[in-house]
Amino acid sequence: MKSLLATLALTTALTLPGLAMARPVSMTTTLNNYGGDGAYLALYVTDASGAYVGSLWMAGGKSKYYEHLTDWYRATGGDTAQVNGITGASVGAGRTFEITLDLADALFDAGYTLHIDAAVEDMRDSPNEVAIPLTTSGAGTPVNGRRYVAQFAYDM
Repeated sequence: MKSLLATLALTTALTLPGLAMARPVSMTTTLNNYGGDGAYLALYVTDASGAYVGSLWMAGGKSKYYEHLTDWYRATGGDTAQVNGITGASVGAGRTFEITLDLADALFDAGYTLHIDAAVEDMRDSPNEVAIPLTTSGAGTPVNGRRYVAQFAYDM
């Protein structure tokens, strides 16, 4: 039941911010200059037990590459209807991008984790490239990725 309520809070905050307590959260990701094609990225949330709660955003428009976002794909079966926003372009090596989403207040300081899966054509996939607890005290604190993400931070 808790997971269902969290999913509803996440979904409601992303689609109908006026109906749930939510706040704008800016997410900034800087990619390493890894020398390859643009990266496909999936941002999603899990609860305290590691169960998938919902997808926030995805970079890359060709669905044939989504299976390489392995942890996200395993959790969703590749169902892009679960993603609030999909950009048509992958993110270039060495580039920085920022997105702002309205996230439910209930997701912060309650054991939820934001994950980023990354994949680059003709290079190794990087599931769980970034995993960062969603806490109010963690806002503005950058974390390093494992392979393609040089740095990720969120701010409220």
